[in-house]
Amino acid sequence: MEGNVFAAALEKMEHVKSPEGEILTRPFLDLCKTVLPVLDNFGPAMGPVKSDIGGNISRLETRYLSSQSEFNYLYRIVRSEIESKKARSSSSCANALLWLTRAMDFLSELFGNLMVHPDWSMSQVCADSYGKSLKKWHGWLASSSFSVALKLAPDRKKFMSIVGVKGDDVSDMENFCGRFLTFIGRES
Repeated sequence: MEGNVFAAALEKMEHVKSPEGEILTRPFLDLCKTVLPVLDNFGPAMGPVKSDIGGNISRLETRYLSSQSEFNYLYRIVRSEIESKKARSSSSCANALLWLTRAMDFLSELFGNLMVHPDWSMSQVCADSYGKSLKKWHGWLASSSFSVALKLAPDRKKFMSIVGVKGDDVSDMENFCGRFLTFIGRES
């Protein structure tokens, strides 16, 4: 499990849930940070996307750090905003968590497509993943921009090499996808 982005993420997953099954804020954000560098492999076109995801992580982290004991569980951040009627604000942590999980859903779809469709080009993998995850939430401009950015992705073999997956050994990636989808409320 050593040497790829998924091995590090799988290690972090061990600490994301409390014994009661609640998602712990700090470990969840650390897990998301571990996967974030994957976007660097798409080149500068994904810079704004990475920045947006990083901003969502940062917003949640700032709120967590404001009262670590109160916001130890991720749901408490959202619950506090619902109670204070701030959850619907575009600058809320609830909104940040929503978009963070949507972005992570896209990455999970992308990794899943890489495993299930070894004959697809990276462009096909990206387009299908985007269509199944983020597209329905994006307006025309964001959708067009994202589509252009995804066309600039490296070829499949190079991408797999960059994320540390060698040959046909996709076991860490497969394990990551299945386990991460349960964290964001979807079953694999």
